[in-house]
Amino acid sequence: MIYRSAFGASVPARQPIVSVLGHVDHGKSTILDRIRGTKVVSREAGGITQHIGATDVPIEAIYSRCEQLLGDREFSVPGLLFIDTPGHYSFVSLRSRGGALADMVVLVIDLNEGMKPQTVESIGILKRLKTPFVVAANKIDLIPGWRAQNDMPLCESLELQDPRVVAELDEKLYALAGRLYEIGGFSADRFDKISDFTKSVAIVPVSGKTGEGLPDLLLVLIGLAQRFLGDDLSTEEGPGEGSILEVKEDKGIGTAVDTIIYRGTVSIGDTVVISSVRGEPIRTKIRALLRPKPLDEIRDPSQRFDQVRAVSAAAGIRIVAPALEDAMAGGQLRVVEGDIDEVVQEVQRESSIHVELSDQGIIVRGDTIGSLEALAFEAEKQELPIRKISLGNVSRKDVIEASNFDDPLHQAVFAFNVEINQDARDAARETGVKLFENQVVYRLLEEYLLWCDERSRELEAQSRLDISFPGKVLILRDHVFRVSKPAIVGVRVLAGRIRQGQSLMRSDGRTVGRIKSIRSGDKTLREARMGDEIAIAVDDVTVGRQIDVEDVLLVDVPESHARQLMEKKLSLDEQETLDEIVKIRRKENPFWGS
Repeated sequence: MIYRSAFGASVPARQPIVSVLGHVDHGKSTILDRIRGTKVVSREAGGITQHIGATDVPIEAIYSRCEQLLGDREFSVPGLLFIDTPGHYSFVSLRSRGGALADMVVLVIDLNEGMKPQTVESIGILKRLKTPFVVAANKIDLIPGWRAQNDMPLCESLELQDPRVVAELDEKLYALAGRLYEIGGFSADRFDKISDFTKSVAIVPVSGKTGEGLPDLLLVLIGLAQRFLGDDLSTEEGPGEGSILEVKEDKGIGTAVDTIIYRGTVSIGDTVVISSVRGEPIRTKIRALLRPKPLDEIRDPSQRFDQVRAVSAAAGIRIVAPALEDAMAGGQLRVVEGDIDEVVQEVQRESSIHVELSDQGIIVRGDTIGSLEALAFEAEKQELPIRKISLGNVSRKDVIEASNFDDPLHQAVFAFNVEINQDARDAARETGVKLFENQVVYRLLEEYLLWCDERSRELEAQSRLDISFPGKVLILRDHVFRVSKPAIVGVRVLAGRIRQGQSLMRSDGRTVGRIKSIRSGDKTLREARMGDEIAIAVDDVTVGRQIDVEDVLLVDVPESHARQLMEKKLSLDEQETLDEIVKIRRKENPFWGS
């Protein structure tokens, strides 16, 4: 089921909150710029959204854009409040009490590039949060042979395209619908071919560059909101509640918080409680409310904000108040009505990180509660335990703590969308703790899993150096180079491996000496393996007494090493030799090695 309930008799009192998600550079902000008539993208570093924004699109603007499609239809929904995020985990961090902040989502997918990792992660999040969504299949203007028709509805634009171009569009849409089903189990089709929107996700082909299809997208959103969201859009009278988009320093007025008010009303002079990065919520009083003009952008306005005395849900608003320096992005804002201590407890509860921790695992640092919870969700799917998770930059203390973990594969710290302090980097170099930093969850996990593979191989190699592995040698006839002090003989390794420092024993269990060195011609070797013919120097033996030509000798594996070897994956010849050694030792001690 894509939408939750049929539209009832009640009239929506607020506009739906619509979040825009999608992979980097698939055109989220370009689509919003075209709808607003702004140029926010051109002012972003690298053309990539760096901050969370909000735009109020009133119903009058939607009527104007969709005039050719409306006919005699009218809507009681007062408009749409769009949220543009720099990433899908910023979307997760924006929460209302008890769930996701957004009523609906527009998932932007480049029709020509198809699904990308962040798209796949977004679909997983939408499925998990059960958030209704529409797909904007963007960049139709890049289909070879497409004739651009600025701001035209899709059906009219298609009539002006070559049939082969339309066929290619349909083929791409079919492939996209297939991937949506494959990844998320969602049935999907082009919006104008859907008869039941409760069973299929609507795909709207658009061009953020030319504006084609955007009237259709707006009409689909407003229509679905009115028909299916119903009571979800009703606004109770009462104290305001909001989700903090960003904390910023506003020239001339000090620290302010850009906030989405999703319930109730906030007014100048209200006492509010706000989530803090330091744990204890902030208590302060609203000094000013600054509201962007309709179709303008809260993060990068082209016009001056309007100063208002009060604002009701749903709205994007910049709030000015004292003591906001430690306000937490993604946190909660509540207007106090009644017992302030009760409100403080509620905000603190909503601001806590809900992640199941383990006695073993890695350390994770992140920028918002929602992003940390989303990362933990993905880590759980990879069976990666988390021992400690918190907000803020990675510190030296985090690194030192990780360096003391028993499991070497847990001596790692994740930095998700946060900085790593220089003293933490220095400590990592000193201790060998591995630092992972990225703004994309799948890359963090991918890099960690690759490191685990590499580190496991290193640890295995090291353990093989530390443990006496089983080996068997034959003393070759005519290859006695020195009889004693030390004895030097030529041998063939019949099975397993031998290494400098290992003791040797006879088949009756009697220890006969220790390998002092291994040589092949002029080269000194650390170890020799099955099939090698080399010379070994053996301490504390004399050829003709303790050992002789054509004797078969075994590595005298210590009992503690034998126990460890029984847990390891050995080669066939190593396993057979270990079994032989155990059999010899158990003649004297039936429980040897067990």
